[in-house]
Amino acid sequence: MAHLKQQFKDALSSIEPGDDKANAPEAHRLVRDALEADTKLTEYGVDPVLIGSYKRNVSIKRVKDVDVFVRLPDLPNDVTSKNILDRFFTVLHAEFGSDDDGHRRTKRQDRSLQVSFPEYDLYVDAVPARPYWDGETWEIPQKGDEDEWVRTNPEKLTSLSTEMNAAHDGYYVPTVKLLRQTRRSILGASKKPGGFFIEVATYQAFASGLVSGNDHAEYYVSALKEVSKIIDSYVTFGIAVNDPTLPGHTIRIRATDDELDAAKARFADAAETAREALAEEDEGKAALAFQKLLGKNGDDETVFPMPPGFNEDGSKRASAISAGARTVPAGTRTFG
Repeated sequence: MAHLKQQFKDALSSIEPGDDKANAPEAHRLVRDALEADTKLTEYGVDPVLIGSYKRNVSIKRVKDVDVFVRLPDLPNDVTSKNILDRFFTVLHAEFGSDDDGHRRTKRQDRSLQVSFPEYDLYVDAVPARPYWDGETWEIPQKGDEDEWVRTNPEKLTSLSTEMNAAHDGYYVPTVKLLRQTRRSILGASKKPGGFFIEVATYQAFASGLVSGNDHAEYYVSALKEVSKIIDSYVTFGIAVNDPTLPGHTIRIRATDDELDAAKARFADAAETAREALAEEDEGKAALAFQKLLGKNGDDETVFPMPPGFNEDGSKRASAISAGARTVPAGTRTFG
């Protein structure tokens, strides 16, 4: 079997965010500082916290967006979702305004305020949140309405991810990264369903107890198989993916029927390709298969490397001594 342990470690290193590891928290800090400096938001108990894939350590190269969950525990009931988004825009536009070329850096969205950082080639989404009545979860503005809110619990997913990773000896987070990279490779970065859906589907697969392994290869193949089944169940039978942070809730998927059909077919093919690659005795052929699944990273570099002794086409390199021939030192006589 081709476990290719070093190659999987190298692949994971290849999809790490890189410079974004420094730029993302700095952009978050600048937005957080601007919000915390506002007197009105201070009255509301403003308390920003980093959330999203970057916070959960499952981001892959490149990080284009950073999510800041802006908790407002003292927000009055008469402050509408439109009111608070207006306030966010006032504060953040005053701080960040436009870039040197006159392009506006702040953009109002349905549920958040987006601030672009062209120097880092990323943006920050600041999402206002008020307490839900249970005192444990939160509400954020509902898309398309001036005063509707939707319940959410993003910090819970961070803790669940940490717990699941510990329960699987540190293999859960790397497996999520590999599956997110696979989605990008086989579907395309802009296609749906997105990386968040794949992450939650992976969590559900792990939580089911059906994902296991002894190394990255085994966990990757096992998880890909189960996630493929989850996607098939969703597309074929309409069985929704559970939201692990809100019991009784499910994940919404923004994807067209064609995108869902493509995801179903390509993940099924990917699961079979991965299974065959793991069972392959020829490491070169196996590496080629894993290369196909994981594609290229955000720097357009091949993610999965060839093992030593193999050419880029998966063939073995010729040895110094050709089969059936001997190398004869200079000046040495030979006899028939």
